Amino acid sequence: MNITLKEIADILNSDIKASSAKINNISTDSRIIQKGDLFIAVKGEKFDGHSFVKEVLEKGAVAAIVEHIMNDAPKEKQIVVADSLDAYGKIGSYIRDQFKGTLIGLTGSAGKTTTKEEIKFILSHFGKVYATSGNHNNFVGVPESLCKMDLSADFAVIEMGMSAKGEISRLTSYVKPDIALITNVYPMHIEFFPDLEHIALAKAEIFEGLKKGGTAVINADTNYADILIEQAKKKTNKILLFGKNNQPKADFELQDEGEHHFYNAWATLKIIEALNLNVQKAASFIKDFGALDGRGKKHILKLEKSGTYTLIDDSYSGQPEAMKLAITALDKMPSKGRKIAVLGKMAELGSHSKEKHIEIGQALAKTNIDIVVGVCEEMKDMLACLPKHMKQYYFESKDGLDEFLLKDLLQNEDILLIKGARYSSRLYQITEELIKKGS
Repeated sequence: MNITLKEIADILNSDIKASSAKINNISTDSRIIQKGDLFIAVKGEKFDGHSFVKEVLEKGAVAAIVEHIMNDAPKEKQIVVADSLDAYGKIGSYIRDQFKGTLIGLTGSAGKTTTKEEIKFILSHFGKVYATSGNHNNFVGVPESLCKMDLSADFAVIEMGMSAKGEISRLTSYVKPDIALITNVYPMHIEFFPDLEHIALAKAEIFEGLKKGGTAVINADTNYADILIEQAKKKTNKILLFGKNNQPKADFELQDEGEHHFYNAWATLKIIEALNLNVQKAASFIKDFGALDGRGKKHILKLEKSGTYTLIDDSYSGQPEAMKLAITALDKMPSKGRKIAVLGKMAELGSHSKEKHIEIGQALAKTNIDIVVGVCEEMKDMLACLPKHMKQYYFESKDGLDEFLLKDLLQNEDILLIKGARYSSRLYQITEELIKKGS
């Protein structure tokens, strides 16, 4: 952290009497605020940060950024702004401007976090890398990532997410990437958009923040790639494409099966190309990068009686296209045992929900997967599409599912895929139980 309260007051056009003392940390979480920190009061779904202004100032926070004065706390320590989150973003933007390295910004409908981690991993062989922690990619996470940026790093990788038009536009105005990457365009959050084309346009907003002379990196095979390219051209003439017909001139091996892993690798190597680094050297490290927890990571686990099975933990996201890719990858995996898919509901599909769950069933029907377990009401439409030879089970919720799998279903050398919308199906809690019991 390299900022003073006076600088923050100037950034936010506040007339608060501010000192030149450095701020230790900036946070929206009142629980971790310590002496010398700056607190930003944000209205969340469960709590309103304004309720904790008095508390954090008593704990020694130098000031609080608020949208209205809290009368139970010292007024001289409150910086009033129209939008606390925008204020956070402006502070992050100020710190980003101090960064002398190259900043890569990325967005996409699926695989953002895995791609971000792969870029970070590969770039670490060329220099010091700072990257977004986890999937902190929203109006809180992006400013937080910028404020915590390691200014001594050679490269920074910042992830941006969205669920509505205009959100990427706002985030990229803070991030100001030197290189902007779009991994793919899928019907994620389609509940909030008229159609898939509008999702593509929303993703393309990332190019609005691209710095002068910057590079756009685009998946040439994704939905509405032509729109992404068209939007990128409005900002830059440096456009690099990746995909089946736009592969880097370098051989590499993958640690995990699945077409999506190739796309992640191709995207990463295009970033290396955009940076004018050694692509062949970078490609040699791809085999050392494995899937992340909840995003396709494999676990060899013990069964209660005897034997082992393979758990593919893909429980973080239940986006339709990603689910199809996971199903295809499972189908293609060599196995001595049976292949079992435990699939939870897909969220934020709005009026498209039924058709998208049916599509998953139709995709499954074309595979040699042996057993399918559907979890949550929406998955009945999926199960109804399965052929008679494909054994199926249905659960209203995750309750009792772990016991069923361990005691009644799993056998030696089975491969078990678990995938579903994280907070809607909560299948990640099943993977946690299975890993705990089988390790």
